[in-house]
Amino acid sequence: MKSAVAPSQFPVQLSAPDDFFQKRSPNHLSLLSYNIQVGIHTRRYQDYLFKSWQHVWPCRSRLDNLNKISDLVRHFDVVALQEVDGGSFRSGFVNQVEYLAEHSGQPYWFQQLNRNLGRFAQHSNGVISRFEPHTIDMHTLPGPRGRGAIACQLGDEDPLLVVMMHLALGKRTQDQQLRFIRNLIQQYHHVILMGDMNTHSLRLLYDSPLKDCGLKSAHARATFPSWQPQRCLDHILVSQHLQIVKMGVLDFPLSDHLPVALEIELPGDTPLH
Repeated sequence: MKSAVAPSQFPVQLSAPDDFFQKRSPNHLSLLSYNIQVGIHTRRYQDYLFKSWQHVWPCRSRLDNLNKISDLVRHFDVVALQEVDGGSFRSGFVNQVEYLAEHSGQPYWFQQLNRNLGRFAQHSNGVISRFEPHTIDMHTLPGPRGRGAIACQLGDEDPLLVVMMHLALGKRTQDQQLRFIRNLIQQYHHVILMGDMNTHSLRLLYDSPLKDCGLKSAHARATFPSWQPQRCLDHILVSQHLQIVKMGVLDFPLSDHLPVALEIELPGDTPLH
């Protein structure tokens, strides 16, 4: 059924997080993508002003927020995190990727430092995984400094490539970055792209360098701002042949973004452990 919603507006349809806490089959893979805004609980536009100090100064509530996020993370096999701090003054020198992995009981975690402001801020991406990647590569994306991607290859023979990213805001720079991603994934048959892509899925699939990559969108639902979702910025894109079992934007309004969850059926020849 075609939607009458304009490309810049997307429906608000939220899923309960616990709908994704139990996989339907051991041969399924569950994924989560979440921009956590360095653990700041944002509930209204005014918080960007009144809580702006939390981007540079430690606060007591941040660990409480991370504990809530870790309770979510523990239920997923692969988690892509954006806007995490790698351990600086503002986070109480806590590496947030490591903290979330340890408190969620997940064995593998990887941090990508994209903007190093020394003791004041360690702007990072992160991946947390239940499975040990066969390979993992950190990539600096084209354009202004501060944007990156992490590529995890799961499995050895006929592998699954999972790439998480945090794209720039402007279309021109996004296209430069997406051309880089296209070249990264073109040799793989099974591909998953995850992250805060700062644009909607229709543009990604039909008006970007990814348009001929044989990908499909898991959802076209608003994820930002979390308290009144209007824009579809956070995505999980998968190869056309991968079967999506369930997907949803989660009713988990802690950051200014909502998390996106997905469960897929693994290709039969892609053992992960």
